[in-house]
Amino acid sequence: MDLALLFETMLGLTSLSALWTGLWLWWHARFQPVLKPLAGFCAMMAVWCGGHLALQHDLLLPGKALILANPLMPAFFLQFALAYVTTQPQQPQLRWIEWLRQYQSWFLLASVLVVLLSWSQPSARVQALYGMPVFFLFDGFGWFNLAYTVLLGMLAHWVLWRGRHAYHGNKHHSVVAISMTAGLGLLLATSFVFPSLGLNWYPYPMLVLPLYLVLLVYSVVRYQMLAVNAFASRALVYLVMGLLLLLLMALISSLFGQFGMPALAAVPGWQLWLYSSLLLLFAAAGYRPASRLAERLIFPGVQLSEAMVSRWQQQLSGAADWQQLADQAALLIRQPLKQPVQICLLQGPEILAQSAETSGLKLLVSTTGSDEHSADHSGNQWQFSIAGEQGLTPTLKLTAEVFGSLLVSSSARLQSALALAEAQKQQLAQQHLVELGALAASMAHELRNPLNIISMASAAVDAELRGHIQTQLKRADRLIADMLVYAGRLQLQPALFPLQPLVQSLLLQAPDGVRTELAVPAELQLHADPYRMQQVLQNLFDNAFAFLRNQPGACLRVEAKTTDAEVIIRVLNNGPALDPALLDGQLFRPFVSKRAGGSGLGLAIVARIILAHQGRIQHDPDPDWPVCFTLYLPVVSGEIR
Repeated sequence: MDLALLFETMLGLTSLSALWTGLWLWWHARFQPVLKPLAGFCAMMAVWCGGHLALQHDLLLPGKALILANPLMPAFFLQFALAYVTTQPQQPQLRWIEWLRQYQSWFLLASVLVVLLSWSQPSARVQALYGMPVFFLFDGFGWFNLAYTVLLGMLAHWVLWRGRHAYHGNKHHSVVAISMTAGLGLLLATSFVFPSLGLNWYPYPMLVLPLYLVLLVYSVVRYQMLAVNAFASRALVYLVMGLLLLLLMALISSLFGQFGMPALAAVPGWQLWLYSSLLLLFAAAGYRPASRLAERLIFPGVQLSEAMVSRWQQQLSGAADWQQLADQAALLIRQPLKQPVQICLLQGPEILAQSAETSGLKLLVSTTGSDEHSADHSGNQWQFSIAGEQGLTPTLKLTAEVFGSLLVSSSARLQSALALAEAQKQQLAQQHLVELGALAASMAHELRNPLNIISMASAAVDAELRGHIQTQLKRADRLIADMLVYAGRLQLQPALFPLQPLVQSLLLQAPDGVRTELAVPAELQLHADPYRMQQVLQNLFDNAFAFLRNQPGACLRVEAKTTDAEVIIRVLNNGPALDPALLDGQLFRPFVSKRAGGSGLGLAIVARIILAHQGRIQHDPDPDWPVCFTLYLPVVSGEIR
């Protein structure tokens, strides 16, 4: 066997593999920056092997220069080790790794300096070895180059080996695998130094360098990239098939003569193995295209892939509301199905959102139904159904079903996100009200003390001025009381009580000249807090009386009725119509009152009390009454209708 040719072949294979691996790692370093120094390590290994190949072709000066650049290999590997191993503050025994990380650029600079000095000084010579006309030997400054390279490599391996304590699980196993594989590489490379030490041994271990490179990269990325594991699985299959082929050809070549095929028996075994290996490689290369062609012929249409499903899931999860989810889903599924699809998102009978484009093919995602495709998420049952799928091929139908499952998961996730956001919003609002109530209580205490002093001091003034002062003091006290009601925490004490007597007692306070009408059934009972409902009606009546006073034909009317779900109370008056500017969401906000002498909180307090009863209040237009406030309160079991 030509050992020189074998050495050259294996180093050439290592150089090409290292170059290709370096490019591959550099490309994936966009997503995993830790792979970038490892790509530099592979590139320098390709350069180092290229130097040995250059020597075999009598390119002595370039060959020596490339080999003497070997300190850059451990420099890049040290950078990779420091990037791959991270430490935590609770691990003081690994604090030195953090110190090395701060000065890692200096190691790279020192390596470059050692390489430049090696180029400028007598550092290498060559001699014949085991049939190889030229082999590299260290000399002069080259020994310092070698010592520096070995020490730097040992430091990088020590960082990895000690850094394994920082991890558990897969990352720990990965660090251990890298350390052991890197140690194997260091051991293989030592055979390159033997001739420099006067040992005229053929560097057999260097022939295994291609395997070392594969093992190193695989131990780094196997726990981070599933594609690498799939590639390794296929490579192992091909290796086993190659070994079986070798054994089969050895068996057949020994039987050719007995089978009456002397011509084939005369062919050298290595040629038969080479031809068979080429056929095996061609068959392996053509397997995937042939498989895809068969799948497209048997299952026409789009072919699902992991990348496509991952892209769907990522884009659907980015939706911030129901309409955006429906529009995004319609846009994503349109292309693979080659036709528009209408997306409808339902919660019970309510339509949450639907895509704008109508189509005969519909994908319905809802919280009700009996379709077998369902997903349970956070206690909510979601499912999908497809309408109009009769024209879809089996592959397209499968695509729609996979997409429907993803849309179900995205709908459940969005529902949970919206519910969480609403809960956080209510929590912030409740916290704000608590703070506002505490502030209002403090202000009320601070204001009422000086008001009492003013009230006592007014006893010494004349009657007319004392009357003005008392009027303003009552107005200020009413403002403080309203502020406490609006800002304080409402604690309801609901009870079942008849509504008519309460309304009658409040209408007795009507000023002279204001006529009152009552249309409340005597048997109607309301389940609410009587004191709070008295506040509601009192504020509504006071507002009405303020505008009806001294107005000819003034009238206030109160009506009430019940439905299956609500008690409806209407408070109407024929006073001046409300300002249209207040009807656009401003009427029940604080301090927007136009009534002279009002606190500006009356209607805001009314709205807050009604809301606390799970009801609502609004101003409804009525052709006979310029002002009409309608209260809607939910019916509670036990109310008499």
